[in-house]
Amino acid sequence: MKKFSLNKTSVLTGALALILFLFSGAAAAPIHAAEAAQADSYLIVALGDSITAGYEPGMTETSVPYGFVDRLKEQGLFHGRTSAVNYGILGLTSEGLKNYITAIQSGLPLAAADIQPNVPDPRIAAFASGVVQAKVDLQKADLITITIGGNDLLKLLPDVKNISLEQLRAQSEEVLKAYGDNLREVVRILTELNPSAQIVIADQYQPVPKLAGASIYDELQQLAGKFTAIVDGVVADHAAQTKPIKAAHVAAAFSGREISLTHIFSDTDIHPNQAGYEEIAKIFAETVWGSFRTTVAKSGGAPISVVVKGQELNTPYPPILKNGQTFVAIKDITDAVGAQSKWESRNSTATITYGSRTVVIPVGSKQIQVDGTPAATATPAFLQKVGKENKTYVPLAILVQGLGLDVQYSGKMKTVFINEL
Repeated sequence: MKKFSLNKTSVLTGALALILFLFSGAAAAPIHAAEAAQADSYLIVALGDSITAGYEPGMTETSVPYGFVDRLKEQGLFHGRTSAVNYGILGLTSEGLKNYITAIQSGLPLAAADIQPNVPDPRIAAFASGVVQAKVDLQKADLITITIGGNDLLKLLPDVKNISLEQLRAQSEEVLKAYGDNLREVVRILTELNPSAQIVIADQYQPVPKLAGASIYDELQQLAGKFTAIVDGVVADHAAQTKPIKAAHVAAAFSGREISLTHIFSDTDIHPNQAGYEEIAKIFAETVWGSFRTTVAKSGGAPISVVVKGQELNTPYPPILKNGQTFVAIKDITDAVGAQSKWESRNSTATITYGSRTVVIPVGSKQIQVDGTPAATATPAFLQKVGKENKTYVPLAILVQGLGLDVQYSGKMKTVFINEL
């Protein structure tokens, strides 16, 4: 019988060794605190494993991940006020996710081991005790994302060097059946908890590059295809729903690009690198909104971008960063949000009106007025010469908050998002 050998490349062997180490409980895991959901905002609730958590090698408990969920929240901000809560658990299997979602539906806290024994996530006790809040979040969610399956596949890896292709295929069928059963139960519960939420499920990419050997690569690609077929089957089962479930086809995007989208070559780790998480976010965003958007600042064309109600501010008077604050030419921002502005040259004061709100900003003063109430600003408005014109630049965050708008800043995108409350 032909043996399924992993000795063709040290890259693959090293990858599997580190995978087993990471999920033995010895690896440090990142802490990704759940963000409080904002009332009346578009709420993303992310469920799954370390891919959802945004894990990368070298992270510690104090690391702040920047994974696909964080990027998906940014994409949501192009469409309106958005918040996200991340329930990604390192080392979680589909059975563990089923146990977790079952407990959430019951609303009864459980022991960490009841989710999944020996989970290598130091936050697992908090997840187990926080099922009541998780239920609230899921019931309020507009979008629920799921990434699960990679740790199911890991069950096959310890003995993979010592079994034949036929044995591997037989064992993989057992894993796939359990995965499909668990995933269907998870989706059933989620649709009961929140029938109006959009649910998007990612399929499972395989991270091993073709340089590991054609037979290994082809076998794992076929296995990944079976995971995809299961996800597509779940989607088909719910096609008649008012809000049909969708699939995010991550596996196809990673195929042939395993080295450039994961850490498997440089760190012999299967998790996505930043390019990989960007690709996953792109697939999710295109599945949900039909596009993945970026800004001039994100692409390096400007120090900062401002997006107002989904439209990037396009102006000859670029935003200015000063003392950690973003300043914009007053006419640009009032035109963008639909506010009225009045300039009093006698006392160098701008008065901005938006609906029932009025903000008064004197140039050079560290105190402004919001509906007649004083408000402090660390850096005052100033006049800036642009070409032959003097433009009044005002502190963006203070202004839009005073006008009753939501302002959120993405440091990774170097972009300020302004939306209606």
